[in-house]
Amino acid sequence: MTMDRRTVLAGAGALAAATAFPLRAAGPALATHRPPIGQRRFVSKAVEAEIARVKRRIADPELAWLFENCYPNTLDTTVETGSVDGKPDTFIITGDITAMWLRDSSAQVQPYVHLAAQDAELRQMYRGLIQRQARCILIDPYANAFMKDPAAKSNLDWSQTDDTDMKPGVAERKWEIDSLCYTMRLAHSYWTRTHDKVPFDATWSQAARLAVATFRVQQRKDGPGPYHFQRKAAAPTDSLPMGGYGAPTRKIGLIHSGFRPSDDACVYPFLIPSNLFAVSALRKIAQVHREARGDDASARDAEALAAEVEGVLKAHALIPDGKGGQVWAYEMDGFGNWIFMDDANVPSLSGLALIDAADRDDPLFRRTAALAWSDRNPYFYRGTAAEGIGGPHIGQDQIWPMSIITRAMNADDDATIRQCLHWLKTTHGGTGFMHESFDKDDPAKFTRPWFAWANALFGQLIVEIADRKPELLA
Repeated sequence: MTMDRRTVLAGAGALAAATAFPLRAAGPALATHRPPIGQRRFVSKAVEAEIARVKRRIADPELAWLFENCYPNTLDTTVETGSVDGKPDTFIITGDITAMWLRDSSAQVQPYVHLAAQDAELRQMYRGLIQRQARCILIDPYANAFMKDPAAKSNLDWSQTDDTDMKPGVAERKWEIDSLCYTMRLAHSYWTRTHDKVPFDATWSQAARLAVATFRVQQRKDGPGPYHFQRKAAAPTDSLPMGGYGAPTRKIGLIHSGFRPSDDACVYPFLIPSNLFAVSALRKIAQVHREARGDDASARDAEALAAEVEGVLKAHALIPDGKGGQVWAYEMDGFGNWIFMDDANVPSLSGLALIDAADRDDPLFRRTAALAWSDRNPYFYRGTAAEGIGGPHIGQDQIWPMSIITRAMNADDDATIRQCLHWLKTTHGGTGFMHESFDKDDPAKFTRPWFAWANALFGQLIVEIADRKPELLA
């Protein structure tokens, strides 16, 4: 049966939330939860060597066990490779949902991109994914999720009767700025790590230019544009008001987003974290156009849009922090109305530095992230198990491990990083994997036991700590 993204599944055996440091604790031997070698969907020698390298630096046996389970989870369980028209093809599911989200598929493989230059098979996997994403964008640049068969009708129960322009091959058609941004970021990451021109062919170029053109259309300077979406659902965040076009806006040059990266509807269509991500991603894709293809015209077009959106953000998207300073708004409408909050899904205000949408040492970003990790954010929760950020997608008192991972990645001080590692280690509900969310007081109550994005991000955190602050793992 297809699983709704809001379905809550309880773990089979929770670990009690520990209350003290250090991380290291005595315990029984922990057997790997990876599939047997013959059952793994994709194997990379470089990734296996990286697992061994990092594990040697981790003194805490449970933390090492979590890392070994989580870091390769995308490759072990979600990757399907093949070919289309003689070119490599890679389809990556989210985990317990068998469709491919542009955002998730990009984020799930980001932790391995630094290894691609040394592993030919890994490069082939990235080539296939970049090509698959390009073909998906050409099917529909407004869709967030796609079927493996580009001619198939969606098999997701919840999207069968959506009032929107559904096309074959589309699994769900929620317009989210970050879907296109993530593909740009992945293309740039792969290019700068490998300088491999193979995936950046005419098909990729056409899709990349369509993505930029779609951003321009969604500035909506000359009308509402072609995208609309409504759904008959119990959750009001699954549909857009005003005939499916979203709340009214004053057209100031920001890009409209129907939905957040959580797949929840925006209250106000100017989603600031995603617009900031777009500025960064547009500049990244410009570099790929120029260096991989010698396409200066497409590069200049992307850079011009980035400069325009950046200027509007600086002029309109800063709000008072209540302490005499300014922070980024979360959403706004251009009429002077705005929301300050944060959602664990990245792009978030807290996660801007993770996606190069802000410098991690920028005082504005630091103030914004600090305010998001406080009671000023209605989706910030403190419980007996942990504290962290959730969002309306799952509901009250559900902390997303992704928010704790993000906080650790932002942190420079050892105490904060240790605290985050402690929370992550003690809230996996006995499963050995990260989840979508867990109850702030009871980690045995969690959602999505197989959520590859969260697993990948946790693995990336441990790799970064091993290289940046290895003493915290020793």
